[in-house]
Amino acid sequence: QVQLVESGGGLVQAGGSLRLSCTASGRTASDRAMGWFRQAPGEERDFVAVIDWNGDYIDYADSVKGRFTISRDYANNTVYLQLDSLQPEDTGLYFCAADRYTGGIGTRSEARYGYWGQGIQVTITV
Repeated sequence: QVQLVESGGGLVQAGGSLRLSCTASGRTASDRAMGWFRQAPGEERDFVAVIDWNGDYIDYADSVKGRFTISRDYANNTVYLQLDSLQPEDTGLYFCAADRYTGGIGTRSEARYGYWGQGIQVTITV
């Protein structure tokens, strides 16, 4: 199985930046698309970004385009989400997830992901 652990969350002032990390347990995750999702207070969990299994395809939700950057480090089996120009509406619990299948190009569909991190809080103050 794939174990995922997020880190790097916290509290930041509007306009600031954070970098979230998601570290997988082994090289199995290196063959899977990796996504980021978030759940704002009182709202459903939404897609944020995905990077495909080889890092060539990237997709972002419209709400974060131009502000967030997803990347991955295969040597360290880690996926990153750089959050810039943060706004209060970015507040929420952020999850990383791994595709349940290997070799995927990436998808926005939550149902495609079979492995999930525990979630990490990001709070933006005004």
